[in-house]
Amino acid sequence: MERYFVDSVAVPVRWDICICWEVIFRHWERLYVSEASLSRFAKKCGYRGYREFVYQYEETFVEKEESMTGNTRMILNAYQELLNKTYSLMDESQIARISRYLNKAERVFVCGRGSSGFAAEEMEHRFMRIGVDIDSIQDSDLMRMQAVFQDKRSLVFGISVSGETEAVLYLLKEANKRGAKTVLLTAKNRGIFDRFCDEVVLFPSLKHLNHGNVISPQFPILVMIDIIYSSYVEQDKFAREILHDNTLRALEMGQSL
Repeated sequence: MERYFVDSVAVPVRWDICICWEVIFRHWERLYVSEASLSRFAKKCGYRGYREFVYQYEETFVEKEESMTGNTRMILNAYQELLNKTYSLMDESQIARISRYLNKAERVFVCGRGSSGFAAEEMEHRFMRIGVDIDSIQDSDLMRMQAVFQDKRSLVFGISVSGETEAVLYLLKEANKRGAKTVLLTAKNRGIFDRFCDEVVLFPSLKHLNHGNVISPQFPILVMIDIIYSSYVEQDKFAREILHDNTLRALEMGQSL
């Protein structure tokens, strides 16, 4: 059915489910598809007919704002604003370079303090499950000590919303001096970062985001980590998905003992 509509509509269409059905519902007469055909298809899907199918579909787009409190709307709008800003900041060529760094590195470290440290720990857990030798560091003293051991075989990620976390910047500077690849994830771009960072990955921010008093400061960081993760997996998807599945089986076996 989808192939039929691709051939019949003269405009480019992005074929996710919602857009596909939008075209069907709004243009079925122009596409020379009878309502009876759509009705039979709707019944196959468990509906009583085409009209009920259309009604249920349109209900998914009914605005719920009238039932939302001002606080709920503010939170959802904040998340949406951050996602919209992520689109404008996205640099896929940069993400591809970082994926290549991950492929070549023998050891990977990711560091951060506070909420950035929690995001660093999440990054460790995710990448460890697909075979990356990675550790997260949240303690400032450990960051300083770990800086001594970095070399050209290492890749160091630093996470700082403000771009001012002294211990994180120290580790990046010292690692860079010793030949390691360095990547800073931050919401604040400063010219000096280019002196000791191979890549500065910008994520969006809102006023006082790092205070965490409205929404979690981790949200835009985790979105960017997901993008890097997805790019890295795609480079050898079959092997990395097997590794991920093996970790799931290991967890299941542990629970059954």
